[in-house]
Amino acid sequence: MDLRLPRPRMSVPRGPRRLIAAAAAVAVLAGVGTWSAVASEDEGPAVRRTDRMVDTGGARIDTSYFTAGDPDTKRPAILIGHGFGGSKADVREQAEDLAQDGYAVLTWSARSFGKSTGKIGLNDPKGEVADARKLIDWLATRPEVQLDKDGDPRVGMTGASYAGAVSLLTAGYDRRVDAIAPQITYWNLADALFPDGVFKKLWAGLFINTGGGCEKFEKRLCAMYERVAEAGKPDAQARKLLAERSPVAVGDRIKVPTYLAQGQTDSLFPLGQGDAIAKAVRANGAPVSVDWIAGGHDGGDREQGRVEGRVNDWFDRYLKDDKSADTGPAFRVTRTGGVDSTDGAARKRGASADAYPGLESGTRAVPLRGREQTFDNPAGASPPAISGLPGVGGSRLSQFASLGVGISVDFPGQFAKFDSAPVRDDFRITGTPTVRAHVKSSGDDAVLFAKVYDVSPDGKQQVLPSQLVSPVRITDARQGKDVELRLPAVDHKVQKGHHLRLALSSTDFGYASPYAPAKYTVSLKGDLKVPTAPGVDTAAAPLPAWVWWLPAAGAVLALGLLVTARRRTTAPAPDPALAEVPLQITDLSKRYAKSSDRYAVRDVSFTVEKGQVLGLLGPNGAGKTTTLRMLMGLIRPDAGGIRVFGQAIRPGAPVLSRVGAFVEGAGFLPHLSGRENLELYWKATGRPAEDAHLDEALQIAGLGDALARAVRTYSQGMRQRLAIAQAMLGLPDLLILDEPTNGLDPPQIREMREVMIRYARGGRTVIVSSHLLAEVEQSCTHLVVMDRGRLVQAGPVADIVGSGDTLLVGLAEDIPDPLVEKVAALPGVASAVRADDGLLVRLDGTEHASAVRLLPELVRLDVPVESMGPHRRLEDAFLTLIGGTTA
Repeated sequence: MDLRLPRPRMSVPRGPRRLIAAAAAVAVLAGVGTWSAVASEDEGPAVRRTDRMVDTGGARIDTSYFTAGDPDTKRPAILIGHGFGGSKADVREQAEDLAQDGYAVLTWSARSFGKSTGKIGLNDPKGEVADARKLIDWLATRPEVQLDKDGDPRVGMTGASYAGAVSLLTAGYDRRVDAIAPQITYWNLADALFPDGVFKKLWAGLFINTGGGCEKFEKRLCAMYERVAEAGKPDAQARKLLAERSPVAVGDRIKVPTYLAQGQTDSLFPLGQGDAIAKAVRANGAPVSVDWIAGGHDGGDREQGRVEGRVNDWFDRYLKDDKSADTGPAFRVTRTGGVDSTDGAARKRGASADAYPGLESGTRAVPLRGREQTFDNPAGASPPAISGLPGVGGSRLSQFASLGVGISVDFPGQFAKFDSAPVRDDFRITGTPTVRAHVKSSGDDAVLFAKVYDVSPDGKQQVLPSQLVSPVRITDARQGKDVELRLPAVDHKVQKGHHLRLALSSTDFGYASPYAPAKYTVSLKGDLKVPTAPGVDTAAAPLPAWVWWLPAAGAVLALGLLVTARRRTTAPAPDPALAEVPLQITDLSKRYAKSSDRYAVRDVSFTVEKGQVLGLLGPNGAGKTTTLRMLMGLIRPDAGGIRVFGQAIRPGAPVLSRVGAFVEGAGFLPHLSGRENLELYWKATGRPAEDAHLDEALQIAGLGDALARAVRTYSQGMRQRLAIAQAMLGLPDLLILDEPTNGLDPPQIREMREVMIRYARGGRTVIVSSHLLAEVEQSCTHLVVMDRGRLVQAGPVADIVGSGDTLLVGLAEDIPDPLVEKVAALPGVASAVRADDGLLVRLDGTEHASAVRLLPELVRLDVPVESMGPHRRLEDAFLTLIGGTTA
């Protein structure tokens, strides 16, 4: 099983790579390197890459060095490592992105991986950590790297799993490290592989297998593994060896700003490992931000695009000293619920708090019922109970659990169970539940596996949150012993009417249990204590204050600016020629910071006419939200202009009264009816009641008799439509909707589509930002596609979907990536990306760009062409336009 945790890639090349200079010999320690430049498809500065073998004294380490832009500009440096079993190639795209953002980036393959030599030391301070310190030495010699002092470069480190740990360890051993961003990693490898004295046999075996076998590891590690695997339990020497190679060994010396992303679906390095990291770094006085992501080592969505965006912002703040960089909340957790109708995946949304709550915040006592129970540990520990399949099937299992489908197995006679009464209200478990129990064994020791199930009202379905279980070894248990059981740390919503079930099993598939038969007797000594983290709000996100108070606050802001003379510029005069044009954006640009060369939006221009439903599309980080914020007057562009009906947009512009907006969801008062909520909102704007056009907005929204009911009785779809109706109050001529179908099922999405179409039918204009491509294709008349801050294409949906410049080449069989790259490099071809039905080829509009010229070139390259014609799906067009990158 491959333990690598690389950046997710689609089977799409980034574009033709031009070799600018090959075999440029450079002496680095005892290394030789080659230099090349990467042609970027996003029109940013070309990325220069240098590959070198570096002799660190104990191994030869394969490295790549990335820079972009002016070579004379001093810049901070970043080291990016890879997951166990991977290589530097896994993080190349992130390195290129960071290089374009103004960093000098160094990647490397750890010992024994990729082309690097040496034995695997599991982040040995004298091995892998010493290698990282040598790489920092080298960065200090680079003329383009910013120095804090001689020999001390301004440097950050990031990476997942194995690389996350080496970033923590290096920060502890080397004071030159200035900021780190570890992901899904460990604090104490001994605790991770031997939790509470129980051997995590499946994951340990996967480590050895992924590393290439025992002979690839240092002799001490190999001998330790064989000894523990044979005994079925760890010894003190094994724990000491792994702890010495873990961040816990230098915990009091890690004093740098730390952004930590820890996985919820992770039976290898669960949330408790991240909790220990966060507490230790915070105790040292350093800033810490904790992010509980949806995925982990057991699979699921690692939210790569969002996490890498936060990593970039973290380094901008703490390496570039950009105080305007938004590093995000102190704590964020991704929560799932429902199914996305487009792909069947669990829907995700974030919740956050201003402080990290830890694992035991807001404890709620849940009484459990059940008599003293006796059960068996079977001979040979077989058959084992199944909670999950670590590293094998966890991805799918954890997704099922998030959707309310239980698949765990406990065998009769091999577990005890204790149930609560049905809960009277919804609540969320956020952290580590605990319970005190009395355990007695017929043998000297007992090994138990504790888990808390969420059981449906009819008792037919039980769900194990994140498919996680907590093992515990109880020594000297013949006479009985009281123990506190710490259950897995999870974030899980328990619905009214459900009940909780504590199960204590004698076996589990992923762990080693005693092979000798035994009987265990268990009784409870108190309630189940459940953390609820009350500071992390699970309610629907309210409309931002600017939506509620935009008209009145705009006037106040304008007056304030006038009085304080902070803004002395005169608003541009209205343009009579655009008086009937809802929106014109011209050469719009916005940088992340005034001194930054990174652009959120750059040179964007497009026009929106009356009656159009315009879809604003683009991957994460494309600049859509920044564009909308500038359009609504919330932030000022650095260059270019925005005109709504000929009026220039700026904070407090009177023409903003003709603009309505819906972002994420509205904050309604649950005890009031839908109509009362809307009336209250309109009063807050200070505008006359007759200007609200309440009945017309409600008719378009189609809420019917539900308007008289309390909002607390509304379904998610009804709340969304009520929020849309709120945005439509006053019948604004330009309506802006950001992800209006989030949280809706297919029938509700269809209703929302009809609402948008009805609204535009009266000559008004709708701009909708959405990630549901199939829905956009049905509801929108026009599209604007953005990628990396730039406009890629704009025009009618029919023209973009069926444009003649994109061809679908049907293939008789799949072709390798190098051949796809050759197709992309053909004259007249702008890009070539894989599709389900073959290959999507976008022509560049030059004289060589035609299907007639392309076909013989494909035949010449031995591409097995079966058919060729224009494509007809928006998804294909979108992927083609952005080069296949959607992360």
